[in-house]
Amino acid sequence: MDNETAVLNASGLTGVTPVNEITFGVNTKGRTGDESTVVKDAESLAIAIDGNIEEWDSMEAEGWKRRLMTGKSITITMGGKRNYGDPGNDYVAGLFMKKGQACNSILTITFPDGGKLTMPCVINVTSLGGNATAVGELQWTALSDGKPTYTDAV
Repeated sequence: MDNETAVLNASGLTGVTPVNEITFGVNTKGRTGDESTVVKDAESLAIAIDGNIEEWDSMEAEGWKRRLMTGKSITITMGGKRNYGDPGNDYVAGLFMKKGQACNSILTITFPDGGKLTMPCVINVTSLGGNATAVGELQWTALSDGKPTYTDAV
């Protein structure tokens, strides 16, 4: 077993897992403290990683393009139902008209293997409401704001 596989399996977890085994929370106090409150009735979570890649063509590469990863960002898209009275859901929904530092928070995600991502972020509420006969929706994105911290599973 190579070192990378050993690290990935440090928790003893093997095989595939459902997305609902990922747990997450937001800091309802913004960037103060380390609180992590679940946003109830979330139905989807998508993590997108964007890499900034610088490209150049050097003479000694004989026409072959050179590249270097110079930066990263993470966007986490969440979708679910609007749950009035739930502290996490009320916090996120309450940001829909706010701007500036009022939208700053910390998102924490714990993966099924025990690995943990803690990400300072800006929360952007992207959709509220829905069809007349549907349950009200709450959709939002958490965009990384600075370098996140990832802790491997123990």
